[in-house]
Amino acid sequence: VNVGCVPKKVMWNTAVHAEFIHDHADYGFEIPSVSFNWRTIKEKRDAYVRRLNDIYENNVKKAHIDIIRGYGKFTADPEPTIEVDGKKYTAPHIIIATGGRPAVPSDSEIPGASLGMTSDGFFDLEELPRRSVIVGAGYIAVEIVGILSTLGSKSSLLIRHDKVV
Repeated sequence: VNVGCVPKKVMWNTAVHAEFIHDHADYGFEIPSVSFNWRTIKEKRDAYVRRLNDIYENNVKKAHIDIIRGYGKFTADPEPTIEVDGKKYTAPHIIIATGGRPAVPSDSEIPGASLGMTSDGFFDLEELPRRSVIVGAGYIAVEIVGILSTLGSKSSLLIRHDKVV
């Protein structure tokens, strides 16, 4: 919800609108000038994600489900028990939402790695970059390079090529 599906769809839809505007003259529409403001869509997208977070949390609370934030692990106790930050919790049903963090190589592993950002960083950008290089060939990389390119960033997609095809 925070740095994946929902905000990516907002940015994808933004790029779709940019593409429609790009093609407007082919369909007989005359628009004198159109400008795009990255900060506006970022603020609206981030506010939308915050509203969704609040809705989800309120729904969990209405269902009388406790949210316990911290680092947890299952214990060897006979009943289903987790320990979070030194405190134990027992319940018939326990869900651990692990979340995730991308693995970022060090500069010693890949020179210049610290100059880049993960796909999560895309949502932190305060302005549309004039130029961008996306490394990867997965769907996230392809979507992000398409969004950036459509919105006006001169974009390149780098794909690792381990084998001759």
